[in-house]
Amino acid sequence: MGRGKIEIKRIENSTNRQVTYSKRRNGIFKKAQELTVLCDAKVSLIMFSSTGKFHEFISPTTSTKKIFDQYQKNLGIDLWSTHYERMQENLRKLREINTKLRREIRQRLGEDLNDLSIDEMRSLEERMDSALKLVRDKKYRLIETKTGTQRKKVKSLEERYGDLLLEFDAIGKCEDPQYGLVENEGDYESAVALANGASNLYAFRLHNGHHPTANLHHGGGFGPHELRLA
Repeated sequence: MGRGKIEIKRIENSTNRQVTYSKRRNGIFKKAQELTVLCDAKVSLIMFSSTGKFHEFISPTTSTKKIFDQYQKNLGIDLWSTHYERMQENLRKLREINTKLRREIRQRLGEDLNDLSIDEMRSLEERMDSALKLVRDKKYRLIETKTGTQRKKVKSLEERYGDLLLEFDAIGKCEDPQYGLVENEGDYESAVALANGASNLYAFRLHNGHHPTANLHHGGGFGPHELRLA
């Protein structure tokens, strides 16, 4: 049983359309290669898929430019000159725009104003005022952004400073009074002098089995057997 006849119309499914394009493109390239080998023909085949992909087949003994040159010669037309004329026209327009912009820049700098009429000078003034307003608005936005960033940084530092104060107060409240700050100025100066003059760092510790305030409650101090050097 032979294959059914395929109706020639656009394939709606994009995947099926791409698969069919790939298969038939390879078939056309194969036929073009066979035509080149069997008949010594010069073949140039250019194809674009629906997705914009470019595919090309050129006979090994020629190039696309040679094919186009021969095509123009046989038909008596010049594709390159038409394209060149369009490029020249585009270049002329760009030069006019460039000249106009340069002249306007000089006028904004206070030059080339002698040939301007009152209306032209008034129009130039309005354009300059509009440009100045845009520049000022841009500057103010930048200043506001920078100021807002600085304010956020300052606020963050203030919050951090407050947290540190709270932590410091909490640590001070939780300290054991005997290890707290020295309130007696004379004792503090003696401790500083002892720390500065000592060659080694010592730590005092209490003898095991004695409470640190046991003798203090009786009005006495620490005995020599109750205080040892670690």
